[in-house]
Order: sequence, then C-alpha cells, then structure tokens
Amino acid sequence: MRIENLTGQFQSRIDPRSQTFQNHRQSMQSLMEQFRIDERELAQGGGSSAIAKQHAKGRLTARERLELLLDPGSEFLEFGIYAAFEMYQEWGGAPAAGVITGVGKICGRDFMLVANDATVKAGSFFPMTAKKVIRAQSIALENYIPTIYLVDSAGIFLPLQEDVFPDSDDFGRVFYNNAVMSAKGIPQITAIMGSCVAGGAYLPVMCDKLLMTEGSGLYLAGPALVRAAIGQKISSEELGGAEVHASISGTIDFKEKDDPSCIERIRQLVDKMGTRPRAPFARVESADPLFLPDEVYGIFAGDAQEEYDMREIIVRIVDHSEFTEYKADYGQTLITAYARIGGFSVGIVANQKTHLREKGKRFEFGGVIYTESANKAARFIMDCNQNLIPLIFLHDVNGFMVGRDAEYSGIIKAGAKMVNVVSNSVVPKITVILGGSFGAGHYAMCGKAYGPRFIYAWPTARYAVMGGDQAAGTLVDIKLKQLERSGKVLSEAEKRELYDSIKQTYDHQTDPRYGAARLWVDKIIDPAKTREVLIRSLELVSLNAEIPKFNVGMLQT
Repeated sequence: MRIENLTGQFQSRIDPRSQTFQNHRQSMQSLMEQFRIDERELAQGGGSSAIAKQHAKGRLTARERLELLLDPGSEFLEFGIYAAFEMYQEWGGAPAAGVITGVGKICGRDFMLVANDATVKAGSFFPMTAKKVIRAQSIALENYIPTIYLVDSAGIFLPLQEDVFPDSDDFGRVFYNNAVMSAKGIPQITAIMGSCVAGGAYLPVMCDKLLMTEGSGLYLAGPALVRAAIGQKISSEELGGAEVHASISGTIDFKEKDDPSCIERIRQLVDKMGTRPRAPFARVESADPLFLPDEVYGIFAGDAQEEYDMREIIVRIVDHSEFTEYKADYGQTLITAYARIGGFSVGIVANQKTHLREKGKRFEFGGVIYTESANKAARFIMDCNQNLIPLIFLHDVNGFMVGRDAEYSGIIKAGAKMVNVVSNSVVPKITVILGGSFGAGHYAMCGKAYGPRFIYAWPTARYAVMGGDQAAGTLVDIKLKQLERSGKVLSEAEKRELYDSIKQTYDHQTDPRYGAARLWVDKIIDPAKTREVLIRSLELVSLNAEIPKFNVGMLQT
C-alpha cells in the first residue's frame, strides 16, 4: 500500500499482503487475546461465590453499579485493572486491587469513578488499593475531572497495615486529596453503598455531596471495636446506619432505599451541575487516518532487534495521516512532528527504529538517542510549550548512546537538557510505550516519574534499566566474579543455567503486566485502539484550563 502523506514528507511502504506483515499480525492478535482473557478474569473480582454473597445482601457488585450509573452505550476508560496482578498470593490475591477506577460519561459529562469491589476481601484496602485510588485522584486533580466514589469497603487490610497506613502515598493521602480537590473546585460525590469504617469514613464526609443506602454503615469504629474499646453494646444500624446519619448526626445529604435508587439520585444531581472553561488547545473537526489503525498489528513485531519505520505507526494514528516533521534531517533517531489527533493539535516525540545507513555519515542505531536527537527534542518540546500544544511521547527506546564519540559530543549535556525540558513542561504530556523503554531513555521520553497526565502501554511493552540479554549478561559476570573469589569455578553448562535463570526472572519483570500491577502504567491498550485512547485522553486533559508559566531554569548549552 502506498499513499502519499499530504505534507509530501512520507510515503507508506507497507504491503499488507506480505508474509512478514501477516506473521506480525497473527503474533500481535494472539498476544492481544491473552491479555483479553486476563482482563475478563480480573473483571470477575472475587469470583462467582463472592458475587452471589453480594447479591444475597441485596446489593449490586461494583461493576453492576458502574454499568447502571454510566450513560447507556458509553465507553468506560478503565485504569489499573492489572493493579496487584500476581501480588498478595499468600492472602489469596487481590484482583484489580479490590477497586475499580476509570473515566466514564454521566449525563454527557466526564467523571472519574472510584468503586470499591466488595467481592475482593470485602473491599479492604491493600497497599496497591490505596495507590490505585490515589492515582485516580491524581489524574482527576491534574485534569480537573469531577469524581464520584462508590464506597463499599471494610477499611484497611489489617495484616498489611504497616504498608497501607502511614506513608505519603498510602491510605491517608486519599483524604488529603479529597481536601485539595475540594479547594480547587473539583466536584466530588460519594455514595456509601455498604461498609464505610474507621479512617475510610473521612472520605465521604470530605466530599461535596454524600448519599447513603439503607443497610449501609458509616462509623469510625464498628460495633465490635466499640464494645472492645468502651464496653458499649450497639448494633450497626444504631451506631451508624443511614437513618442515624440522615436524621440525627446530619452527616449525609441523601438517604436512599437501595443501590438503583441511589444511582438514580446521583444522575439527578449530576444533571444539574455546571461546567467550567476548557483549556486553550487548538481543535478542529476530527478526520480519520488514511490507513487502517489495525494495520499496526502487521507493522510492529515487538522484537527489539527488528527494524520498522515509526512513521508507519504515526500515520495510522493522526488525522488525515498527515504530520509536519520538525528538523526531519537532523537527529533522525527521534521523530519530532506536529499533527492532529481527533482534531486536537499535538506535538509528537517518537523513537525511530530504523537504523541510519546514509553514505558519508556515521551509522546510527534505531531506538537510540544521540546528542543531536536529544538537542532536537528539547527544542521541539520547548516550542510546543511556547505554543500551547499538548505532547504525545511514543516509546521504543534502547537508551542514550554510549562510548567515546558520544561522550565527546556531549551526550550527558544533551540528555540533561532534554530531561530538564520534559520535567518542566507545562502542557499536558501523554505517554505510550510501544516496545522497549530502557534506562535513561525512559526518563527522557516522559516516563512515569516525569508527570505524564496518562501513561499507556502496548502488550509488547518492555521496560527496565536495560534489556534482558544485557542485564542477564551483566548479572552473570558479577555472580561469576563473586564465586571465583570464593574459589569456585562454574562449568559452561552451569554458566548457561545461571544465565537462563537470571534472564527468565528479568524478562518476567519487564512484562507490561508486572509494571501495570505496580501502577507504572495506567492501562495496557490494544495497539489498534491507540488513536481512540489518545483522543479520549486529549478530551480529558482539556478539562483543566490552567496552564502555568513555562520556565526551564538553567540549561547547559
């Protein structure tokens, strides 16, 4: 297929009929199906028996509540479904960390939703549960997204209380965020639809509106703890039921009969809410790409050693398949380009994975950031900030170039400049990790520590300090020297066994599910839906109209 890019800068050379294309497509489709199976299982929460127990109490599950709350036919952009994946196995696991978070539409407007899943350990807070709720609040704070909490939680998971309770990214930060969001004018609504005990009782009371269903409980200490602490015998309903808080303490604003009536009341309240000004980002009418988005399946192999032209990915994401490349002939291992996605003006910073073999010039490895490409990216990012253009980072990076020539060219200075500019960027940044994201390249390309509003990964994503082969080789060398100092020499077979064991462990840790379990990424996405997810994300970042003054501070030149 050959279609000229409208700017005249790019011509596709992809043939969907080729065997290579078909092999890549089949491999990617197979990988995607594995992830779909994982996600269907995670969506079951505590499983069928736990769901049945929830229904027996006359309550809906968290996902049933969300389905009823969201506009019919609208899509829920879920975050963190892999949170706590393969973690807490000694406690029976905590699928999706026992809480559902994501953005959806209610009465036509966007809301961040946080819903405790009572089918997972009664909705208790594991360490990753707190971090997942805090990440949802952070997204809401950065993008000024109104937030709704559906509370049904037994509180902190006591066997792990030391990892949930005291730190700056633990349970207490949730209520801190409640207060900060309220002060910034970000609406928050809470519905208590089950248990809400101990420190968790502060969350709903710190929100703008508070609803509670009959049969739910809201108290700082439950009946058993009250009896143990002060000897008072009292029922849950008498201590902190909906009637108590509606007519005696005056804590709640609305008492509702059951889940459906409570959800209907939330929709009535949302329907009356006003809206705020949007961010001043340029947007025109959206236009589809000239290429099919699912063709990325056949272009991208997910093999770190295999070359591909990142422009082939870009033209399947951007409007009209049109982009204007900035400094196209300079620093070519990074692509910097202006484009539109869903009508939004964006600046794209993407790693180029083809090796550069131009006659008369040095050979350059694709996916490696050289001094020239770092300098180019820094200037481009500054320009996007100057002109209020949101930034999209597409990762497939091996890291920065090393060696004598690189050091002489000032690679550290150029890399520091790029990191500085990314760090101080004030326009929204959205990151997508397609393949590798290794070493300081992960930082320079706006990794998690550099404040992306959203960070997504393809199922082919791999990121760590270095690639598996290099890491295993380095760790084996270290281990061999330790053994040699103690007088032990390994045979070649033993060395191979050690290498394979280390590499297997390292490869497992670079799997995107491992990172998603720890919330290093917000969501693992279908590559064919990258454009859809980016458009949705751009709509969300536009809810925050406040853009601070751009200032990079001291730069080495």
